[in-house]
Amino acid sequence: MPLESLAAALQATGLSELLRASVWLYPLVNTGHVVGIALLFGAIVPLDLRLIGAFRAVPLAPLTAALVPTAITGLLLALATGALLFATRPLDYVVEPLFGIKLVLLGAAVLNALWLRVDPQWRRLGAAPGTAPRPRWRVHGALSVLLWLAVITAGRLIGYR
Repeated sequence: MPLESLAAALQATGLSELLRASVWLYPLVNTGHVVGIALLFGAIVPLDLRLIGAFRAVPLAPLTAALVPTAITGLLLALATGALLFATRPLDYVVEPLFGIKLVLLGAAVLNALWLRVDPQWRRLGAAPGTAPRPRWRVHGALSVLLWLAVITAGRLIGYR
């Protein structure tokens, strides 16, 4: 299988060996991954709750302006450190069904966020306090929370196998 050949080649790299052998590097990368997830999920949940209908007194535009960049930063940190964590044991991960499930869920969560961003109404943002969320925004918000929770859960389950 070509994927297993690529995984074997990655596992044989100096970077993979360094990450596995270092007493400090792997735990630091793992900490970076947790921080990335915390930034992402910590920023996205309040925004999603606002989309679902909570915090109506809080205008959506400033909330979005503060939380979206934080969520993006968290996502990028989690992806970068996740790739490094993957590099430590790629042969194990490519055959782990939960890893594939996690990647599909991650893709779905990112697509859900991007789909919301291309909504023409999203660009106008109904920024006034008390603005009721659009029905489709409620769906995006609820789906977002569920998808990101599923990504995190799948990742944690992988760590305990």
